[in-house]
Amino acid sequence: MTKIIYTTRATATGGRDGRARTDDGAFEVALATPREMGGNGKGNNPEQLFAAGYAACFLSAMKLVGTQGTHARVPADASVSATVGIGPRADKGFGLAVTLDIVLPGLDPAEAQALVAEADTVCPYSHAVRGNIEVTIDVSTGD
Repeated sequence: MTKIIYTTRATATGGRDGRARTDDGAFEVALATPREMGGNGKGNNPEQLFAAGYAACFLSAMKLVGTQGTHARVPADASVSATVGIGPRADKGFGLAVTLDIVLPGLDPAEAQALVAEADTVCPYSHAVRGNIEVTIDVSTGD
């Protein structure tokens, strides 16, 4: 990275059954272990937060790519849904798997695929996870 243009900081207390808050106070969330993992599920969990961040970031990456002139523009009603799964790894600990479901209504399927492929190369979340976790990308144009 040549220059950091933005930083943020969040602090978690209590782990999966605690709270997380950004230093600027703009974001605060109660955390709870999901029922599927033995918790009460009465709060958000890190996987939900990661899913929301990845979906928003990937859509923004597509919009950026779409403004560069060589790819289709992103339709106003486009969406990205990120499904994040967690489960035990064969060696030890836990691992994540992600599926990105991308809807680009009205675009030509080939143009949509090219746009998504390029966005995957510029999205910082995609960079962070590439080679570390399984990511599946499904693209639909509404046809």
